[in-house]
Amino acid sequence: MMSFLLGGLLGALLVYALYWRAQRHAARVEEEKTSLLEERQIVLDYMHTMVDAVGERLSRDELFQRIVHASILSTGALSACIFEKDADNQMRGVAVEGLFPPHRPIPDTQRMQMGSRAKFIAQVLRSESFPVGEGIVGRVAATGRGELIVNAPGDPRIVKHDDPALTVRSVIAAPIMVRKDLIGVLCVCNAADGLPFTETDYSLVEALAEQAGLAVHNADFVALQVEKQRIDLDLSLASNVQMMLLPQEMPRVPGLDLDARYQAAQKVGGDFYDVIRLDDGRLGVAVADVAGKGISASLLMAICRTQLRAIAPQHRSPSRVLSEINRALAPDMRAGMYITIAYAVVDVPRNEVTIARAGHELPLLARRGSALEGVTCGYLGSDGMPLGLVDEETFGAIIAERTVAFAAGATLLLYTDGLTETPNAEGKEFGSARLADVVRANANRPAAALNDAITQAVERFGSGGLRDDFTLLTVSRIEP
Repeated sequence: MMSFLLGGLLGALLVYALYWRAQRHAARVEEEKTSLLEERQIVLDYMHTMVDAVGERLSRDELFQRIVHASILSTGALSACIFEKDADNQMRGVAVEGLFPPHRPIPDTQRMQMGSRAKFIAQVLRSESFPVGEGIVGRVAATGRGELIVNAPGDPRIVKHDDPALTVRSVIAAPIMVRKDLIGVLCVCNAADGLPFTETDYSLVEALAEQAGLAVHNADFVALQVEKQRIDLDLSLASNVQMMLLPQEMPRVPGLDLDARYQAAQKVGGDFYDVIRLDDGRLGVAVADVAGKGISASLLMAICRTQLRAIAPQHRSPSRVLSEINRALAPDMRAGMYITIAYAVVDVPRNEVTIARAGHELPLLARRGSALEGVTCGYLGSDGMPLGLVDEETFGAIIAERTVAFAAGATLLLYTDGLTETPNAEGKEFGSARLADVVRANANRPAAALNDAITQAVERFGSGGLRDDFTLLTVSRIEP
């Protein structure tokens, strides 16, 4: 009987022990579940904070400061700092909240200048820099792996400051990464409850650093998109202005058939052409190429066109016109900037054309002869330096002009090197010989049809799109 009772008691005790063990396990599971849910909520709140920060289009420094503030609220740390890696592989504090201890001891000379302690510490952190690999922060930056230091006073890598407020008890450092690239390191220091940070705290800070990396990446992407949209708008406006500066339609001149083509390698280019009515039945035609591409080239193009329009009606000589434009532009041209231009005055009553060339491509003159003679093509050479390269005296001494017959059946082509230098798949250029062949085969056609044939030939020859701006102006002498 006694053994029966003893066995029953032992059985009851075992059941009781198992019950309480199960209860403690359930409580621990519930506690871990609660802790995970709290951590999940912290990370979600942090993510929402980062999304809001990105949406506000904060600057990079402002975003870092927002990350630091959110990290303190999320972890209960007394202080936090973000150290950013610069192009020289140096780490520098860029955002701080609370009395975060500087990476290195504070010199006595600086300590004497202390005003507001928090402001002073922030200035020290932003002014000091140290290489990747130095100290806890440097090691995390070098390895890309975070670190948890539970007992900071016992770690020789932790700097011991004289100021008790800067004593480090526990610290967590986690890398802020975008893909595999390190942006910086997020550090939190000293829990507000005075206890050491735990592995749970460490995993939380790692998650926060990961979300911070995504926020920085997204903010950079948004900033790039905004900047791209602004640049695209500027380029679109510049392109519209540039197209407004080109002739909207060709003037109707008895005895002449005119057509022009213009294509920019980018949204805005440095080529331009113009047609200017002059007195006594004369017509001025010009094609120019500004060194470079983009907005700066287009601005210089606009200035050159304005000068041409103002000066051309004042002088009968094309070389004098170009000399006056050079005199106006040269003093204000920056080094490396210049303009090549070919300017011709077509005199219909005299059946002649006078051409001056300032370092530009040679104009092409085609003449239709008899059925036996066919079409003859020749390039018209004349001396001249590009606008803006030399002073007025030197330019005037070199520039020359040439007058040739321009009777019915003659065609003059002015163009930029974007046409003749168009490459094919083997890297060979279209060249002046091919241009002459196309003109020779199509010289009997109207100016627009001739230009169609030229542009089609260039497109068939070339590959990979335009390498340079492309301008073509054709003037054919016809019977009035």
